[in-house]
Amino acid sequence: MYIFMAIIAFSALIAVHEAGHFTAAKLLGVRVNEFAIGMGPKLLKKKGKETLYTLRALPFGGFCAMGEDDGDTEDPRAFPAQKRWRRVVILAAGATANFIVAFIIIVAQTFSADSFVDTTITELVDGFPNQGEYGLMIGDTLMSINGEKLYYRDDFILFMGLAERRDDKEVDLVIRRGADTIKLDRYPLEQREYTVDGEQVFRYGITLNEIEATTFEKLKYSCYTAMNYVRLIRVSIAQLITGSAGIQDLSGPVGIVNAMNDIGQASRTVGEAVSNIVGFVALIGVNLAVMNMLPIPALDGGRILFVFISWLAQKILRRRPDPKYEKYIHAATFVLLMGLMVYVLVNDVVKIIYG
Repeated sequence: MYIFMAIIAFSALIAVHEAGHFTAAKLLGVRVNEFAIGMGPKLLKKKGKETLYTLRALPFGGFCAMGEDDGDTEDPRAFPAQKRWRRVVILAAGATANFIVAFIIIVAQTFSADSFVDTTITELVDGFPNQGEYGLMIGDTLMSINGEKLYYRDDFILFMGLAERRDDKEVDLVIRRGADTIKLDRYPLEQREYTVDGEQVFRYGITLNEIEATTFEKLKYSCYTAMNYVRLIRVSIAQLITGSAGIQDLSGPVGIVNAMNDIGQASRTVGEAVSNIVGFVALIGVNLAVMNMLPIPALDGGRILFVFISWLAQKILRRRPDPKYEKYIHAATFVLLMGLMVYVLVNDVVKIIYG
């Protein structure tokens, strides 16, 4: 059941993305030849006034065909014939739609909260090391860890978790103590065993303050959550560049669906499972939005980049570059991206089979 839900959820993300392109194109009077959900052979099709609507066999993908593939500039309503700002708006609309829907999901889930956990220390467990004037004290507000700003406890847990993955037992902290901002470089902080109420617990030894979830605080938390999803993508890309994460750590559609299924299976009730999967969909929606806007050829961000390159070249060279070269670059990059997707797909399947 959860696999089916996950496939529907992932297909919905793609549908929202393509609907963003479609809606922007229609509002700007651009002709849309076909609006497709899925890839591969057609399962269902319906011809509208000028657009063919299709549902295809493979749920992982979709497209909004506007005459750009054949370079149709004769028809004034075709995408290539549009002014640059119109093309940029249409290209950016897919990612915008994903981000808006993800934010709505975040807000909807956040509004059920009664309180949030902030970053001011209210208690240090007995035996917590390195406390005092030159360490941490009750009343200190944690501002950042290893240069990453903290807004709520979720950020503390995230960036301490990343430090643990690197096996860092010391972190660079910035705290606010009264009116002073204090740096604690290479501060020893890790999860360890403490005795709390006679029981052995494994934790950081820090208790942070709770704040009431007012309407303003809920909206604020929602905004920071969406922003943190974007930040998490930036951190992940940085890990790939530095080598602390590898291509084998990437997940494609199969891996994402499997992760959604795992989230559903780990939930205590069906209602909790649906809520958790929907929350994960918001994260993937932001991920899809940001990744599509990266300035990589064949992606929406790369196509926007070429709109600006074309404009700049025309200003400098006094002539428009031949569109075929851009088409070649997009095609070559698309082949490379498909190769990467095949590798990630195989890797996802192997991880599912062999754990």
